[in-house]
Amino acid sequence: MKIAILSRDGSLYSCQRLSTAAEERHHSVEVIDPLSCYMNINSATPSIHYQGRQLAHYDAVIPRIGSAITFYGTAVLRQFEMLGSFALNNAASVIRARDKLHSLQLLARQGIDLPITGFAHSPDDTADLIKMVGGAPLVVKLVEGTQGIGVVLAETQQAAESVIDAFRGLNAHILVQEYIREAQGKDVRCLVVGDRVVAAIERQAKPGDFRSNLHRGGSAKLVRITPQERAIAVKAAKTLGLNVAGVDILRAERGPLVMEVNASPGLEGIETTTGMDIAGMMVEFIEQHHRAVPRSAKVR
Repeated sequence: MKIAILSRDGSLYSCQRLSTAAEERHHSVEVIDPLSCYMNINSATPSIHYQGRQLAHYDAVIPRIGSAITFYGTAVLRQFEMLGSFALNNAASVIRARDKLHSLQLLARQGIDLPITGFAHSPDDTADLIKMVGGAPLVVKLVEGTQGIGVVLAETQQAAESVIDAFRGLNAHILVQEYIREAQGKDVRCLVVGDRVVAAIERQAKPGDFRSNLHRGGSAKLVRITPQERAIAVKAAKTLGLNVAGVDILRAERGPLVMEVNASPGLEGIETTTGMDIAGMMVEFIEQHHRAVPRSAKVR
């Protein structure tokens, strides 16, 4: 197969591992910066151009699109799909996962347990919003945030009001969530490929922080997940239409709660901790699920 990896930086661990895994299986791979692509959008001869050349047909495309370029990156991904490439995660599913509010609404609709979450626009609703999620301490999140950026723990009512007002002053969309104290700065990252959890790790926030993201200095170790956690992780990924997802679960007294679903989960932490070839599993999924593209759909 001919595989494209959409990424701004081919030197990142995840891109290198995916490239190596594909090449070891005798596929050809090219890392393509989506911001350097430009597209001809028409019904007869659509095409994608990159660095002065028209791209030939790719059997599959693996999106590793950063949150900062979600709009343009998913537009490029859709163009690959229109040209008949199999997308490991399609553009619609990536967009769903990137919008925290939308994704939580979809998960809740499917009966998946979540931390109590509030969302409002008017500053007049701040006090009621805080009360809605159980009061302080509480977590304030930017809807567009990622890797723990734009996530603040407000430990008092006054701090919560100040943080919410500050974010609103920046015209930012925010979510307010209950703080799961018993999680003690830990969460479980479940890596879903297809219809199964292929690996899981427990992430622990660094001392003095509550964010367990490894990018924020958190640590990780192997963890055994329960059948309930396994089922919830798979259901969460499927609800958003993702073939590959990192599903973050908090262990609360009332049961497992899905905190977030990541459409482009990093591989370094989970592969290093588990010793598993996650990149190889992703390529294997593509091998099993991509379909031959009709000649008329290929770029000429």
